Amino acid sequence: MGEPTVESTARAERAAALSRLSRGTFTGHQAAVIALALGVVLFTDVLKVFLPSLITLFGRAGDTPPEQMGLYAALWFVLPFAAAPLSRAAGPRRIMLGGAILLVAGRLVLQATDGGSAQLYVASAGVSFGLVFLYGCALTASRRAVPAGLAAGLAASAVGHLALGQMDLVWRDGPLPWLAVAAVCAAFAWSIRLAPAAEDMAPAGVWFAFGPFIALHGMFLTTIGLADYPGGNGRNPWEMACIVAALVCAQFLMAWFAARPPQQRWTMIAMLPVTSVVLVLSSALPLAVLMAPALGACVGMAGLPSARSPRRGGLALLGGMLVFLVSVFLYYAAYDTDLGFPNSAVPVLLSGLLTVVAILAVRGGKIDLAGRPRAARFAVTALSTAVVAAALAWQPLPDVRARAGNEFTLVAYNIRMGFGLKGTLDLDRIAAWAKSERPDVVLLSEVDRGWLLNGGHDDLARIARGLGMRYHFAPAADSLWGDAIITNLPVRQIASHPLGRHDYPTGAQAQAAVVEVGGQEVGIVNTHLQAPPGQAPEVAAIAKSLAPRPVLLAGDLNTTPADPEMRVLEAAGLSDPLTALGNPSTSPADAPVKRIDHVLVSRGLTAVEARVPRVGFSDHLPVVVRLRVTRV
Repeated sequence: MGEPTVESTARAERAAALSRLSRGTFTGHQAAVIALALGVVLFTDVLKVFLPSLITLFGRAGDTPPEQMGLYAALWFVLPFAAAPLSRAAGPRRIMLGGAILLVAGRLVLQATDGGSAQLYVASAGVSFGLVFLYGCALTASRRAVPAGLAAGLAASAVGHLALGQMDLVWRDGPLPWLAVAAVCAAFAWSIRLAPAAEDMAPAGVWFAFGPFIALHGMFLTTIGLADYPGGNGRNPWEMACIVAALVCAQFLMAWFAARPPQQRWTMIAMLPVTSVVLVLSSALPLAVLMAPALGACVGMAGLPSARSPRRGGLALLGGMLVFLVSVFLYYAAYDTDLGFPNSAVPVLLSGLLTVVAILAVRGGKIDLAGRPRAARFAVTALSTAVVAAALAWQPLPDVRARAGNEFTLVAYNIRMGFGLKGTLDLDRIAAWAKSERPDVVLLSEVDRGWLLNGGHDDLARIARGLGMRYHFAPAADSLWGDAIITNLPVRQIASHPLGRHDYPTGAQAQAAVVEVGGQEVGIVNTHLQAPPGQAPEVAAIAKSLAPRPVLLAGDLNTTPADPEMRVLEAAGLSDPLTALGNPSTSPADAPVKRIDHVLVSRGLTAVEARVPRVGFSDHLPVVVRLRVTRV
């Protein structure tokens, strides 16, 4: 007999380790599921930095042509195809281990970066590393472990996101986030070492399904339901806690049905396209919870057959992730350019694609439920986690506070979804800075309530929580993107008025509110104009409708003081007090040369002070104005 090879020695060591574990409660199957799940967690961490960095850093918030952005993004999804020839030379397990090591290294480096080009390139490389790891898993992971691991990874990522108040560890400073990330990486490395090599590998269908799966999960199952109704004053604390608990339970349902596909296969398969169609029409939390088991079940069913050609799984995984990239690019590009079709068709097509994959997998086959997780233990874990996440999300609704004097401070800020000049998510920094200005009213533009493209964060709830104030959201582009008023002043009325698009793809609105200052009513119009030549007359009419009380119109108007549209607003009785107070420029934030962010006032309001602080939390600078109410 010949000398033992390195590969045979490694197999013997893993077999011995698994033999020791099997005498307890931990099995090789569980190690494989945990390894894949933690790999997905690290991959989604990197992906949620890569996507917004692509927009804010490489894309420079729309200055870079979209075709260049698309080619740059595609590069990092295409590079992992080089793993196919390498796996034949080095072996699939070495490819998987190499991808895992690079993914861990990229994630740790990403925790240390402070924005800028380093963040962009590390996140970009991290996406490729994660895909190489998943490619290796497609050639080594067992059929039973794959659907459970993929679903559990997305579920764990979403639960952590909710429990952390939608500020992921990668955006947090200090030793505790570092320790948490290091612990996840260590657990990932430990579980990979113990995961056995599989003989019965998952089919290509389930790996291809991962692309549509992660896209639908990010669009519907992370933040849906957190954005409250237009004009709402923030969620009741108990209502918010229940929403978070429901979303956490939905994640567990998804993971359960992926690991244990139901016998009523056709019912679950039919639920996915039906719920996705309804969800694009009405973003309702109960529908999202209903979608979770259907999404998990389709992924679980796609993994039922044995792989006929194991190597196809890796290529299918990379192909599915290209579908993810193209679908996300098309869905969000529709807000900047006319694609010729509604972007709501994208998630519907994705759900149809995933449904077809599931149908092809289970056609004529039997479902094997042997060795699936125990329902009682799973339910206890789900409910316990939901209670903890709900407790972390609970916070009292701030009290309404009347203003005794006749002066108040207003801040108007286009926050660019919370991403600063360095590309870092600066929601807490925005809140801390704004709080230092002691504002009575904060008007925000470009507020994101959970776009997958930006990492799925609820900007408004996070900033309002930091300020200790109530918020009133006004959807513009869609139900998750728009403008907001944050204030604890008494609000007597509030409404959102959609504005005409005038051939501009992104929708706009004008949020009209009446607040009380020193016993007097003041009208506020908060807006972000996308097509000033057509929308300026519309907001002028809305401002006039709030008369005879004093009225102010503020926000990113995309109009300079010299533009003809400003004459339209002046004709409505609005004046520009900042012209006499230095006429400070607001855009771009790093080298401002023009003022397109305004606070315009009618008779009855006087600007006592106006400033444009040089802060880098957006590509715009904020406007801070101290106003005095001079008449009713």
